[in-house]
Amino acid sequence: MHGPFIQTVRLVSAALACVCVFALSPAARTATNIRVAVLDLGETQTGIRAAQAVRQSLSADKLAVDNGVTIVDRNLAIAAARGNGYQGSLNLTTQEARDLGAAIGCDFFIIGEAHTLKRSPSTGEDYFESYATIFIVSARTGRLIAWQRPSERRETAEQAEPALLKNLTNESSRYRVSIMRAADDEAAVRAAAVESPPAAIEVMSDDDESKTDTRAPRPYRRLKPPYPDAAAQAEVEAVVDVLVDIDARGEVGKIEIARWAGFGLDQSVIDTVRQLHFFPAMRDGVAIPMRVLLRYNFQRKVPDKAPAKTIIIPRPKP
Repeated sequence: MHGPFIQTVRLVSAALACVCVFALSPAARTATNIRVAVLDLGETQTGIRAAQAVRQSLSADKLAVDNGVTIVDRNLAIAAARGNGYQGSLNLTTQEARDLGAAIGCDFFIIGEAHTLKRSPSTGEDYFESYATIFIVSARTGRLIAWQRPSERRETAEQAEPALLKNLTNESSRYRVSIMRAADDEAAVRAAAVESPPAAIEVMSDDDESKTDTRAPRPYRRLKPPYPDAAAQAEVEAVVDVLVDIDARGEVGKIEIARWAGFGLDQSVIDTVRQLHFFPAMRDGVAIPMRVLLRYNFQRKVPDKAPAKTIIIPRPKP
C-alpha cells in the first residue's frame, strides 16, 4: 500500500449561506431541461469513439429524453472546457468541478478516459484490452455522483474496441438513473436548506491560532483508509480531500468530499473518517465545534519484495 494520508489537519474558512430556491416536484422537473455534457474520454481514438457512444446512448434513451435530458453539443462543450483550463484531470475538487460545469453551461457532465492496449501477462497468451473510466459529475454541487470502469478483453484490438463501445451503448439506463436520482436529491437538499438552514459552525483562518488561544481538533489515533481493489486494478494515484464537522465532544458529524477520485477511494475515506474520534477544538479554554479539512494521499500499490534469502555454501572437505 502507498504512503499514509498527509497528517496535517488544515483549517478551512467557510461562509455558510442560505439560498432561497423552490423545490421542483418530479412532474414539474420533467418540463425542465437537464443539460448533460459528455467530454471526450481522453485524446485517443478509443476515447473519442467511447464518448460518442455515451452521447448517442443518452440521446437515444427515450426515458432520458422524456425526463428532459438534452446533450450539449460536443464541440461547444469541449471548447468551453478548454477555455476553463480543463486538461482531462479525473481528480477534481468540488469547486473545480463547479467551475467547469458553469463554463460549459450544463447541469451534469461526464468525463473520463478510454484506451485500447495490448497486454502481456506473466502467464497465458497476449490479449488486447479496451477499457473506459466513466465519471458522472454534478455541475451544481461539483460532486462525483457515479463512476464505472467497463473493460473488454479480446484477441485483437479490432475485436476489443467494438465490444467496449457496445457495452457503453447498453449502459444508457445506468447513466440516466444516476443523473435523474442526483437531480431529485439535489432538489430535496435545496428545499431542506430553505426550511431548516444549517447550523453555524466555528471556523478559523490559518493565522487565527497565533492571535487567539485556539487549538484545532486532534484525532485520538490516525487510521489509514484501505486502498480498494478497483483502484489497485486501475493503478490509481490520487488525493482525496474531505471536510469534516467535529462537534464540541470531538465526535464526527457531517462529512463532505471536497476533492474526489472515484474507484472506491472516496468511500474508503468516508468509512475511515466515521471511525475517528477527536480531542475537540478549543477556544479560550472552551470546547467548540469546528470544520476541518483532512487530506488522504493514495499511491499505487507496489507488491512487497521477497526478503533476501541467505544461502550457506558448505566448505569443501580437506
